[in-house]
Amino acid sequence: MQLNEHNLIKMQSIIKEHQFEHAADYLIEHTRQGIRLSKKGVEDYARPCHSRIGGDPDLPEEIEWPLTSEGTPMTFLAQLQLRDVAAHDATASLPLGGMLYFFIGVDEPAYNIEHRVLYLTEDQTAAAVRRQAPEETTLEEEFTGYRIEARATLEPPNYAYVDDAIVEDEEHDFESYEDLCHQLTGLGSDDIAMIFGYPSTQHGDCEHEAALMLLTGSEYNYSMEAAMQQITDHCGGNAEQAQQEIRDTLLLLAIDSDDDVGFCWWDAGELQFYMRKEDLMAGNFERTYCSLYSS
Repeated sequence: MQLNEHNLIKMQSIIKEHQFEHAADYLIEHTRQGIRLSKKGVEDYARPCHSRIGGDPDLPEEIEWPLTSEGTPMTFLAQLQLRDVAAHDATASLPLGGMLYFFIGVDEPAYNIEHRVLYLTEDQTAAAVRRQAPEETTLEEEFTGYRIEARATLEPPNYAYVDDAIVEDEEHDFESYEDLCHQLTGLGSDDIAMIFGYPSTQHGDCEHEAALMLLTGSEYNYSMEAAMQQITDHCGGNAEQAQQEIRDTLLLLAIDSDDDVGFCWWDAGELQFYMRKEDLMAGNFERTYCSLYSS
């Protein structure tokens, strides 16, 4: 998706400031318009239905707590007040109101993790109140609730996705590129989650893994070429459509490991939720994919 006018001007200014004109076209084309979520204090539950990570969710009485396929209550991770979060969505993809809730089952193995993304409209959440978690959920740890706040960001390709040959030259090493990235994202120590950016990974293949499962129900065998062939076959042999499916596989939410909340995804990794752009635009959160990255 092309940058909007405001973000294009901002991008051009930062590129010039860091003297990265040699990679300007590449960066403008590949930088994503994202949203960062940062902690704003321990949750006191004084009022319901604002954005929160960890702790307990705010749910209407008639909504049942999500269960795994074996009947175990899932662990609550986060809730997003879309009226606030969508105000920072330069892509205009998120619903403008309502709440998104994220629950997870057992986080082993690290792929195709059982989970639930729940979307409730503003009318449905009008009577929502704090719902304490069942005594036992899929993850044994207890997580401290924090209020979170959204801000719009520019998300350039990270180390797994960037083309080093384009951004680096005799005068610009990767450390220089990271300095530019930090200014674009406004990375802060209280950041804990991200929407629509680039996932943390080693190989830049997360969208292939997610798209393959979402489209075909097949598990990824760590070959992008094999995944593309399966997706192309699913698209009736249309390789261009298959490439578009990869581009339209979006990072709905990435949650970092965090000592304050108590999240630790394997070896201090990142938990990631994906969905297709088509489903997001339709407000259909029934078809999502969850995996995690850990070094």
